[in-house]
Amino acid sequence: MSEVVVRPDFDAVQRDEKNREIIEEFESEAKTRTLSGWWARFATSLSVATTLFALYYAAAGAEIPFTSVVLVPTISVFGETITTKQIYEMLFLAAVLTLTFILYPAHHRFHNRVSPILDLVPAIGAIAIALYVLLNFEQVIYRANSPTPTDFVFGVIAIVVVLEAARRTIGWHLPLLGLIAIAYAYFADFMPGPFRGPPKNLDDIVANQYLGTEGMLGQPLLVAATFIILFTIYGAILDYTGAGKFYVDLAFALTGRKPTGAARTVTVASFLLGTVSGSGVATTVTLGAIAYPMLKKAGHDRESSGAILSAGGIGAVISPPVLGPAAFIMAELLRISYLDVVIMAMMPTVLFYLGILLTIEIDARRLKAQPIVLDAPGFWWLTKRYWYQYTSLFAIIAFLLLGFSTITAIFWSILLAIVVPYLRKETSLTPRKLVAALSAGTRQVLSVAATTAVAGIAVGILLQTGLGLKISSLILTLGAGNLVLTLVVAGIVLWVLGLSLPITATYLVAVPTVIPALVTLGVPPPAAHMFVFYYAVLSEVSPPVALSPFAAAAITGGNPYKTMMLTWKYALPCFLVPFMFTQPDGLALLWRDTTVPDAIVASVSAIIGIIAVIAGVGGYLLRPTTPPERALLVGAGLLLLLPGTLQDTVGLAAFALALGLQFARRARERLGAAPV
Repeated sequence: MSEVVVRPDFDAVQRDEKNREIIEEFESEAKTRTLSGWWARFATSLSVATTLFALYYAAAGAEIPFTSVVLVPTISVFGETITTKQIYEMLFLAAVLTLTFILYPAHHRFHNRVSPILDLVPAIGAIAIALYVLLNFEQVIYRANSPTPTDFVFGVIAIVVVLEAARRTIGWHLPLLGLIAIAYAYFADFMPGPFRGPPKNLDDIVANQYLGTEGMLGQPLLVAATFIILFTIYGAILDYTGAGKFYVDLAFALTGRKPTGAARTVTVASFLLGTVSGSGVATTVTLGAIAYPMLKKAGHDRESSGAILSAGGIGAVISPPVLGPAAFIMAELLRISYLDVVIMAMMPTVLFYLGILLTIEIDARRLKAQPIVLDAPGFWWLTKRYWYQYTSLFAIIAFLLLGFSTITAIFWSILLAIVVPYLRKETSLTPRKLVAALSAGTRQVLSVAATTAVAGIAVGILLQTGLGLKISSLILTLGAGNLVLTLVVAGIVLWVLGLSLPITATYLVAVPTVIPALVTLGVPPPAAHMFVFYYAVLSEVSPPVALSPFAAAAITGGNPYKTMMLTWKYALPCFLVPFMFTQPDGLALLWRDTTVPDAIVASVSAIIGIIAVIAGVGGYLLRPTTPPERALLVGAGLLLLLPGTLQDTVGLAAFALALGLQFARRARERLGAAPV
C-alpha cells in the first residue's frame, strides 16, 4: 500500500523563522537586522521608494503598448533629468547603499541596533557621493581623467562605502579582490614577469572608478539598477500573490505515484519555483521544508534527499524565463536581447534537469524507494481555480515577442502580475501585502548591487591596465593552444573563483580574463559567455564549498559534505554540457546562428548523449547493465555530446547496440523462465 504523505503548508514554511535564517546564512555573509519602530518604517519607506524609482525609470518616456500615449513623463531635479543613466545609477547606488548599512550590521555584535558611527556615517557618505554628482553633473562628467582634489576625496569615500557594503552582504573575498586590483594598478611596475606594466596615478584610479563608466558605475551596476531590480520586483510580486505555492502544488499534481515520484516531484517543483525565486538557496530551503518528509517516507536517506533538493535548486539560476543576474549582464555585454539569452539557455536547462531526473531514477531503484501518495490537489482543479498564475511563465516572453524592449516587457509583466491575482480574493494584493512586496523587491537586490559595483571596480582595472588580457594569455599557454584543454583550464579557473565569489561576481571577473582566451581559439562569443555563465552556476555545487548542498543539509540534518558530494554526482553529467556548445558548430545546441533542422538534430543528439552517459555511469538502462554495455553507453554518450555527423552516427550505432544487447538479454531471461 502506498503511504499518504501530508506536506507542510507553503505559507507556513515561508513564514518559519528557521527557514529564513538558513536562507540568509547561505545567501549572504551577515544576517539582516530585525528592525522595529522608526527604523523599520524608515527601511520599508526607502525600499518602497527605491522600487518605485526603478519602476519610474522603466516607464519614463515609454509609450503605452499599441498607442502613442506616453505613460510617464520625465522629471528633472536640480536641472538634471534623473533618468540620465549616470545620474539614475548614482541615485540608485546611494539608496541601496543606505539600505545596506541600515539592514546589514557591520558585526554580529550590532545585530540588534543601528550604530551611529558604523552605520549612519557610511550611509551619509553614500548619500553625499550621489548629491555631489547630481549637483555638479555637467562639470564632473568631463573630469574622470583630470580630477580635482574634491573629486578625489568623494571618489575615495565612494570606493570605501561600496567595498564595505559588499563585505557586509557577501563577505570579504570580493572586496579584497577589488583592493588587490586597485593596488595592482598603482604598483604595476613592481609586478613580476608578464604582469609588469606602467602604473596608474592614484588620483586617476580613484576618479575613473567614481566618475568614469568603466568602474563602479560601469555596465554591471547599470544592469543591476535596471534589469535585475525589475526582476527581483517581479519575483517578489509573484511570491506575495501565491505563484510560488501554485507552482509547488502544480509539481505535486503532475508527478505520478511511482517509487521515483517523490524525487521527481522535488525536481519539477525546483524548476517551477525557480521561475519565481531565481535563487538556488531559497528554492532549496523552501522546497526542503515542504518535501523532505515526503522524500524520507519514500526511502531516501538524509544525504540523498539533500542532494536531490540542492541539485534541483541550483537549476533555478539557469531556468527561463527568470535567469540569474549574470544573464542580464550577458545580454548587455553581447548587445543582444534578453530573449536571445533565454533561447540560448533553453537546451542547457533541459539537459541539466534531464541529467538530474535520470540519475534520480537510477538511485531510486538502488535505494528501493517506496511509492507514496501525495496530498496534492489535482492538475485540473488547480488550473480551473488558478489558471491566471500561468501568466508568469509566459508574460515576459510574450511581451518580448511582441517587440517590446526588455525593460518595458518586464515593466508590463509586473503590472500584469499585480492585477491578475485580484481575480481571487486569496491571491489579491492587499495594501499591506503590496507594500511588503515592493519593499522586498529592493531588499533582494542589495547584495547584487554591492556585488556588481565592486566587480565593476575589479573588471574596470582589469581592462584599463591590460591585466585581463595577460591572464587570458596565461590560460591559453596552460591550455597549449588546444581547445578542449583550454576549456578544462577555464573550468578550473571558474571553479576556483566560485569557491569564494557569488555567481554574478564569478561571471564578471571571468569576462575580461577567460572569455578572450576562448574567443581566440575560435569559440563564438555567445558560446564563450554561456560557458562562463554555466560553470559559474555549477561552482555552487562544486566541492569543497557548495552553498546549496550545505543549506539542504541544514534542512535534512544530513552530513553537509556527503550531501555536497552526492549533489556533485547528480550534477556531474551537466558539467559536460558547456563542452558541447563550445566545439565547432556547437552553437546549434544554443539555437543560435543556425538552422532549425540543425538545432533539432543537435538537441536530440545531446539528449540521447546525456541518457547514454548517465545510464553507463549509473549502470542501469532498461535493466542493470553489464560491463560491456556500460562501456558502450559511456562511449556512445561522449561521441553524441560532440557536434558532427560522424560522431553522431557512430554514437547512435553504439547506443543502439547497447540497447539491443539489453533487449536480447531480457528475451533470453524470459525464455529461460518460461515453463517447459
